[in-house]
Amino acid sequence: MYDLVVIGGGSGGVRAARMAASYGARVAVVEEYRYGGTCVIRGCVPKKHFVHASRFPELFEVAPAYGWTVSSKFDWDTLRDNKDKEIARLESVYRNLLNNSGVEVLDDRAEVAGPNAVRLIKQGRDIETRFILVATGGTPFRPDIPGALLGITSNEAFDLKVLPASILIEGAGYVAVEFAGIFAGLGVRTTLVYRRDNVLRGFDPDLRKDLHEAMARRGIIFRFETTIDRLDRAERGVRATFHSGDAENFGAVMFATGRKPNTRNMGLEAAGVDMEADGVVKVDAFSRTSVPSIYAVGDVTGRAELTPVAIREGAAFAETVFNANPTAVDHSLVPTAVFSEPEIGTVGMGEEEAAAKIGDIDVWVTRFRPLTNTLGDKPDRIMLKLITEKDAGKVVGVHILGQGAAEMIQLVAIPMAMGATKADFDRAIAVHPTAAEELVTFKVPSYVYRGGVKQ
Repeated sequence: MYDLVVIGGGSGGVRAARMAASYGARVAVVEEYRYGGTCVIRGCVPKKHFVHASRFPELFEVAPAYGWTVSSKFDWDTLRDNKDKEIARLESVYRNLLNNSGVEVLDDRAEVAGPNAVRLIKQGRDIETRFILVATGGTPFRPDIPGALLGITSNEAFDLKVLPASILIEGAGYVAVEFAGIFAGLGVRTTLVYRRDNVLRGFDPDLRKDLHEAMARRGIIFRFETTIDRLDRAERGVRATFHSGDAENFGAVMFATGRKPNTRNMGLEAAGVDMEADGVVKVDAFSRTSVPSIYAVGDVTGRAELTPVAIREGAAFAETVFNANPTAVDHSLVPTAVFSEPEIGTVGMGEEEAAAKIGDIDVWVTRFRPLTNTLGDKPDRIMLKLITEKDAGKVVGVHILGQGAAEMIQLVAIPMAMGATKADFDRAIAVHPTAAEELVTFKVPSYVYRGGVKQ
């Protein structure tokens, strides 16, 4: 009998398994595909490699201003195949981490057979365990329209045999804007279609506006306030018919319309686990489900669908259950990055949310051309935005768009987690010349809100 069986070999499940084993538990991890989860196999890691590849043309564009003459040619097969080699290496690392931690690795599909039992489908047997941890992540959502299977998702985008000449991407969240930047940067004529009027719903309005404008400058075409009604085969690709009535042919169509929990046909409902209609597993602050012996972490819980959050939740689970140290993860201040072009780093509340929840806030905004662009005529600007409680009080939101935004926001998240005020930021001496120095050199607010109303 096991002390813990983890279903899912992604980042959250692996962290929980290794920590539980370090506390003396007998642990098994069951994974039906590859170890590493979405992030390593077909998410964050390969995406970041593709983002790097897509940014070289912009470097070539500014190179002449620095005295360089560049001749370039892109080969899709080389990028894809090198990515595959790196992913294979990383999966091996994950397997070795589990093996070296004393965790039993089971290559199988698992289903919950009861509060203390897991069924291994390939082996045709049940195993008993004191606790079950569901960490199966999410899967891309594909809309229910005629011809939907003619479209790809982020899962298939990394493994295309041929780079299409044109692509239509439906969606406007993380995945949509990131892949729009990737394909456009690799020379693909890129169109983004979305049912609302701008990208990145829920983000700070200045981030949304500036990113939209920057993407348009890169040649990305936008079709707002419509959706794809159907897909049909075309002579050279796929024909998309829009809700607005018109139609157009594309080399490929990609759905980036969100993700859903990977909980279908897992036996959770039969075991008595309470779930949302969309498959999200309901959990308490300690990741426990309605069944005391069954826990869940990561994307299946619908809390914050980010790899570092899943890792933190997995660690907290192990501390709680196997180290007698009840630990709950604070989801109230989660920094995140969008690897669009230009990229975004954000933590805390956006302007609209802060105005509604706090009422009296000061907003500090600056835009300027990064030093890289000043020797040439490239117009792109960096945007940095600081939101504080009134009279330069506690910093409640920081939003950055431009070169290095992701790296900057990780460091900004540290003082924010400590409750830093604008005065704390001001005490830091600027590093010059950098873009980040603007965060500690703001003199007066750009504007303020009082009682939730912009002054």
